[in-house]
Order: sequence, then C-alpha cells, then structure tokens
Amino acid sequence: MPAQHPLPSPQPHPEATRTEVLLDARIVLGEEHSLDIPVRLGYRDDDPFAVALEFLGPAAEAGTWQLSRELLWEGLQKPAGLGDVRIWPPCPCHGRTSLRVMLRGDDGTVLLDLPSRQVRRWLRRESFTLVPRGTEADRIDWATELQGLVD
Repeated sequence: MPAQHPLPSPQPHPEATRTEVLLDARIVLGEEHSLDIPVRLGYRDDDPFAVALEFLGPAAEAGTWQLSRELLWEGLQKPAGLGDVRIWPPCPCHGRTSLRVMLRGDDGTVLLDLPSRQVRRWLRRESFTLVPRGTEADRIDWATELQGLVD
C-alpha cells in the first residue's frame, strides 16, 4: 500500500519540536492470524493537526500515513473516522485491548492493532503537551498557507 498524502505535508522547520513513539503493532490478517510489525507515531508542532503513522521493518513499503491527531484521540473513546481511515477503541467485551485502525488505499485495505495504552499515554504526555488540544490553529501561518494554495 503506497504512502497516503491527501494534502502536501509541510516541510519541517529547523526549529520545529517533535515527538515520536515506537510501537509494536499487529497487522490483522484474519480472525485468528496476525503479523507483528513495528510502527512509529510522530508529531511535530509545525504540523499541529497531523500524526504520522510510519510502517517500519518488513512492512515499510506501506509507507507513512498522515492521520488527524483529533481522530486518533477520538478513536480511543469511540468508533471514529470516515473514508480511508477508521478507528475503533479497545473492546473488552470481545477481548480486544488494542486500538484498531483501518487504512484503505488504492492497493487495498489493512487492519492494524496498536497498543491503546501506549498511544493514549503518548498523546496525553507528549503531543498534547507540545500543542494543547484546541490550540492547533494558533500554530498555523495562515498567510503562508493561503499563498501556497494560490501559487
């Protein structure tokens, strides 16, 4: 599955602050089958609405997906998302303790289970500390963004 970039991601600024976490994820291949893979979640204060989910190791060809940080947080609480990215919270009644993420691209669909406690902790302690929820728009240079659209 190729990398998904619906809009061009801004180039990192040298002074940008970032945080990332490495996770042991699982690609769900079926009801009883899965494959362990490493992934990295990354967040930059100069791209405050997005979290990058990067596939590593043998799944690296799946590339990097840009997810809404708010969507990821919402998905920890309740089913969230439409279209190419959907997220479901852990479901103890069905014995699933992980955060389930569905990524749909031109080449197919993948279900990915992420350790929900680690994702929640990273969002709270790292990304929300870097840019508090609700203040993301304050970090955008709107004049530059509009000029980029006009050009």
